[in-house]
Amino acid sequence: MTDQPFAVPAVLMILLAIPLAIGVVPRNRWYGIRTAQTLSDDGVWYRANKFGGISILISGTIYFVVAAMYPTPKPAGADFGLWLLHLGAFALPLASSVLLTVRHVKGLANQE
Repeated sequence: MTDQPFAVPAVLMILLAIPLAIGVVPRNRWYGIRTAQTLSDDGVWYRANKFGGISILISGTIYFVVAAMYPTPKPAGADFGLWLLHLGAFALPLASSVLLTVRHVKGLANQE
């Protein structure tokens, strides 16, 4: 599976998202969902990071499901259409995850 075009970034994304999703990352300026709202309140920090971590975990999982269903041949660039499918399966869920997380953080800020 590691020979798929976006497997390494997807694994890194998942590994970095796990601590956020389980809520073990304290408020800080280097790692996590860092906005004025999340940095000002622990409750907002943990809720936003849990949501963001879970959404990133789902994004990585979507990529691996698509990569398992449609593996790329060797060499990886041999089928450009398949590579584009992998790119879409990696980038679109990740972009959706970021947008949903931003929306969630704004909603949390409005509740406070």
